[in-house]
Amino acid sequence: MEFTAIDYSIFALLLVLSSAIGLFYALSGDRQRTVQEFLLANRNMGCLPVALSLLASFQSAVAILGVPAEIFRYGTEYWFLGCSYFLGLLIPAHVFIPVFYRLRITSTYEYLELRFNKTVRVFGTVTFIFQMVIYMGVVLYAPALALNAVTGFDLWSAVLTMGLVCTLYTTLGGLKAVIWTDVFQTLVMLAGQVAIIVVGARRVGGMARVWRVAEQEGKISGIDLDPNPLERHTFWSLSVGGIFMMLSLYGVNQAQVQRYLSARSEREAKLSCYAVFPCQQIVLCLSCLTGLVMFVYDREHPLAQRPASPDQLVLLFVMDVLRDLPGLPGLFVACLFSGALSTISSAFNSLATVTMEDLVRPHFPGLSESRATLFSKLLALGYGLLCLGMAYVSSMLGPVLQAAISIFGMVGGPLLGLFCLGMFFPCANPTGAIVGLLAGLVMAFWIGIGSFLMGTGGAKGVPPANSTALPTVGNLSTVLATTLPPPTSAPPSPTALQRFYSLSYMWYSAHNSTTVILVGVLVSLLTGPTPAAALDPRTISPVLPWLLCCLPPKMRQWLCCGGGDPAQAPSHADGTEKSSSVPNGLAPPGPDWPGEEEGQGYIRSAGAPIYAVQETSF
Repeated sequence: MEFTAIDYSIFALLLVLSSAIGLFYALSGDRQRTVQEFLLANRNMGCLPVALSLLASFQSAVAILGVPAEIFRYGTEYWFLGCSYFLGLLIPAHVFIPVFYRLRITSTYEYLELRFNKTVRVFGTVTFIFQMVIYMGVVLYAPALALNAVTGFDLWSAVLTMGLVCTLYTTLGGLKAVIWTDVFQTLVMLAGQVAIIVVGARRVGGMARVWRVAEQEGKISGIDLDPNPLERHTFWSLSVGGIFMMLSLYGVNQAQVQRYLSARSEREAKLSCYAVFPCQQIVLCLSCLTGLVMFVYDREHPLAQRPASPDQLVLLFVMDVLRDLPGLPGLFVACLFSGALSTISSAFNSLATVTMEDLVRPHFPGLSESRATLFSKLLALGYGLLCLGMAYVSSMLGPVLQAAISIFGMVGGPLLGLFCLGMFFPCANPTGAIVGLLAGLVMAFWIGIGSFLMGTGGAKGVPPANSTALPTVGNLSTVLATTLPPPTSAPPSPTALQRFYSLSYMWYSAHNSTTVILVGVLVSLLTGPTPAAALDPRTISPVLPWLLCCLPPKMRQWLCCGGGDPAQAPSHADGTEKSSSVPNGLAPPGPDWPGEEEGQGYIRSAGAPIYAVQETSF
């Protein structure tokens, strides 16, 4: 089925409105004339738009394509990922946000210089840039490729349209335009998913019948408590491994932290994190219900065209079930592209921020505000053009859902470990941080590339646990085709190394972040832990005493490696020899700073640095 004029009109309206929001914020109100206006929306955003932007910034287009296909093929096991959302959002709200927000930083990686040194900051920044540039290719290319294969919509026209529109409103309107377009695009995504569920369910007799048939066919999964980390999806891999994945995203990822920092107060930032929880559950439920409706519909009305890739299932279903309703296919395509636009724009803005704050400003401290703002906009434009170039590379990354989570686990996991090393282990020193990060990255790519090369088969006839391998074909309509069930003949027994490569991709973040922490602490102990006098207590998480309160005093002292007992509130005498200035040119909070004005946990004494009051409650 080809698009009608109404479908094209709805799709075009999405692009026009997204661009209009960027133009509005470029020409009125805060006209993005300062770095703070452009990169942090002048720090005056409310919790609701920030929450919806947080929701839209990650895996939106990926989830719209990938989750229903996952449910269609393997059942509702993936639904248990929702169990990870509670702690995956509660921990950032009470561990990471207080530290980042009160330091008044712009780039997340400024924290690494405050806690360690400039070298660690640069290592973290370069790792993040690598992660997001690769991820942008997946998000931009995958929906365009699936759309091309199913509807005949020109592939590179779709890629160029998304990339250029996104670059336009991100470059002109800054973070405020990105957040408000995310809000608009989130509503479009929800409308598109609800429309397809309602129409599809009506075609097969209602939602109750969908559930009943899916249960009879074994698609409603029970709780699989198998602790084997090689199993692709179990309750433990999704709920526990998912927590680490959520922390790497909502805890330390610049694209999300930048939204927290744009909130008008720390309280608003925390509320935005709370608000994401029910929104994430709704989005997950809609995606899973779409998969069940697809399964029952295909069982009773087999799709005329079979997909070359699992990622095409959703669009084939949409074009079939909505063929008699002009406009609704266009709405769903707008829904799909809304997800891609929201994610890509977040990536552009966050990449411009870290490049400006971490790589440019330290070398040009005298850069004027106007020049810095102009350079930030040029960086956003440059990353937008780079994203178009990365679209081709993404063709090597496999099914979009698994590829996206694999990327964030392989690179986001070590970054999560690096921040946890700094916040929870006062003994950690810069040498330990760098060696730990490198060890985590080596371990991540060893498993990831090893799985890619070996093509290890998973258990129970399912696809490889973390495979991102692809057939080496040049046909763009089948380049995403991967992980189909293996032949019925029994495969040879895997070797120990092959089993190691079969680690479920849901454990990537947990495995790699733990590697960073263990190696970082060990190297720090061997090379000499950070002295108490050299430690800025604001960079240590305020919940550390709560975490260590059950341990004996000697154990707490050992973990802090001579840095003092963190269960005791710090006194100003601890740092009398330290300068009251803050590294990297960050001015200490003044009377007009929200953290001090609202009594949010800082004390000051004459001639002494500022210390974080040790909060011990969630």
